This record gives sequence, C-alpha cells and structure tokens, in this order.
Amino acid sequence: MYKRIAASEKSFIHSLSKRMPKLFRNNHPALLALTAILTSSHPAVGRAQAGNPAVSHLQYALIGDFKLENGRSINQCKIAYQSFGKLNKEKNNAVLFPTWFTGTSMDLLPFVPGKLIDTTRFFLILVDALGDGLSSSPSNSQTQPGIQFPAFSIRDMVESEYVLLTAFLNIHHLYAVSGVSMGGMQSFQWAVSYPDFTNKIVPISGSPQLNAPDLLLWNGELQGIQNDTAFNQGNYSGHPPIPSVTILHEFAVHTPAWFADTISLDSFNVWLKRVIASDHFDWNNRIFQLRAMIGHDIAKNQGGSLQNAAKQIRAKMLVIVGGQDHMVNPLPAIKLAGILNAQLLIVKTDCGHAVLDCELEKIIAAVHSFLN
Repeated sequence: MYKRIAASEKSFIHSLSKRMPKLFRNNHPALLALTAILTSSHPAVGRAQAGNPAVSHLQYALIGDFKLENGRSINQCKIAYQSFGKLNKEKNNAVLFPTWFTGTSMDLLPFVPGKLIDTTRFFLILVDALGDGLSSSPSNSQTQPGIQFPAFSIRDMVESEYVLLTAFLNIHHLYAVSGVSMGGMQSFQWAVSYPDFTNKIVPISGSPQLNAPDLLLWNGELQGIQNDTAFNQGNYSGHPPIPSVTILHEFAVHTPAWFADTISLDSFNVWLKRVIASDHFDWNNRIFQLRAMIGHDIAKNQGGSLQNAAKQIRAKMLVIVGGQDHMVNPLPAIKLAGILNAQLLIVKTDCGHAVLDCELEKIIAAVHSFLN
C-alpha cells in the first residue's frame, strides 16, 4: 500500500525523475519498491496518522509522466486516494468512488465510507480526480503550474484511475464503480473505456453526455471566471473571491422551491456572504475541471449516439438522478438507462442536484440493494 509521501521524499523522488525519466515513464518496479520503502518508514507518516484520522487514509501514487488523450502529458503525475475496508483474497470486492466537481476525497467522507458503501464487505477506494488540488492539478504542479497545466478530460481521469488500480494496487477487476456528479460522469466513462473491468456501475446525479442546459451552466461559470479581473488570466495570488461565479453555481445546486422554503429574507444576506466566503476551490483547478466536463460525452467516438455507446457497456447499472436537477440535466442518464434496460431511480426532491443532502437514506438503501 502506498502511503502519503512526505516533502523530503517528494524532493528526492523528483530529483530521481530527472536523472532516470524512463524509469518514471514506465512505472518501473524499482520505482514502486522505492516508493513503498520511503513511505512506509518515514516518521512523518505516522505522526499524520496519529493526529488526524481522516488524513491517515490519504495516500499518493506517483504514476510518472502521464500521457493524455490530447497527446500532451502531465509531468510527474500523482494520484491521491483513500482506502477503507479490506481487500479479500480473491481481490473481487473492490469499489472505486471518484470525486465530484470542486471536491476532494475528504468531501466524500460524510457520505460514502460505511454509508453508501458498506466497508465491512467491500474494499472502498476514494480517488481524487485530476485537477482537484490533491491529485495533480494546476494549483500543485511544480513544472506546469496554473494555466501552463495541460488540458485533461473525463476520460483522462478514468485512465489515471485505471493506472492507480492496476499498476499500484494490483487490482485488475472491480466489483463496482460509483460516483456523484462529475464522479457520476467518470462512472459512465468507466462503462465504455473498460467494459469488462467492473461488474456494476452506480452513477449518481451524473450524465453520460452533456446537453444544452448543462453546457449553458458550465460555459457560464467558465466565462465568468476568465472574464473577471480578479482571475487575472490565471495569474492571481491566494484565492480572490469571484462572487458572480459562486452565486451562479449555488443557484444551480438546488431548486427555486428549495431556496424559497429554506432561506428567509431576513437571513439571506448573511447566508450569501457565508456562501461566497466558503468558496475556496482554486480557480485554475476549477476551469480545468469545467473544460473536462464540457467535453464529456461517452459517445463522442460513436457519432454522439448513446444507442451505439450502449452496445459497448457490459456492466450492470443502477442509474440514480435527481428529477429536478438544475446542475446536471437528468435526461441523458434516463435515456441511457432506458436503452440498457438498467435499473433507474429518479429522486423527487426540491434539493435538486444535492440529492445526498436530502435523500441519503433512500439512496443508501437503493445502492445497498443493487450491490447485494
């Protein structure tokens, strides 16, 4: 198991990568052994685990220079992940759960381990998608910082997760893949990128391909960031607020009925200031993930036809959507579920996209029943 790498080890491995690039590009066994020795023996790892139970699960896999589908590469790519439960002897009980848009594996902790996924039965892997600030991102790259970072896709996120599983965790088959929102998009992509790699797939509030309302929202956020003077063409310092983007995003999370019923006129100004102040996700990371979602379409190599894409899918699927989701339109997911004759749960709630906030128990029951 590859545990969290301390700064001194990162510096040493970085120097090795420059001297022996072939070793890093090919995931050489010597690199894997070296990383295991360093990360298992360093006292800083033990201190982090003792001081913070959540951080104790956070680990990094160094996958070398990672080639993207556009031909560019992420230099010295790293993938962050957390694991819970035990992998059985047959290695057939692993469940992969990638992160959502503007979220990290830390944000999944209240919903997934021991809740959506039963960690007494399954070996759960929460994986941080590219661009989320823990895995390789514009905000943490030493050689490709900020806007110099190469553009990546949802498919690239899935490919990096495949490398994590096969090259580092020695897992060559999954029992299930699941995810929420952008994690749901990755789940759909897993279905066509690696049709035989997993038995079951549970996308939640995700989409196999974006449609007009999705593109309106995500392009609105993208242009809002890029056109704001605080963004400064990606050369900002710290995290300057861009209230218009935060407000647009927040407005799409729930339905108008939810806002009207939940936030009173007297409390609105206080609530809005808190929402703007709590938006800490790095803007460069955000625009790179936005572009990945805008380009997402599991049928893009099939002429845009979900009918054709569905012919590649072999895993059993439970599709969960919010009936009033204003952030990720549910119609493409519903359509694909119909083509596949897959199980479909349409969650009817004014919470909109945030179905886990309002209907977690209902979704837990559906997921457990499907995985059982």
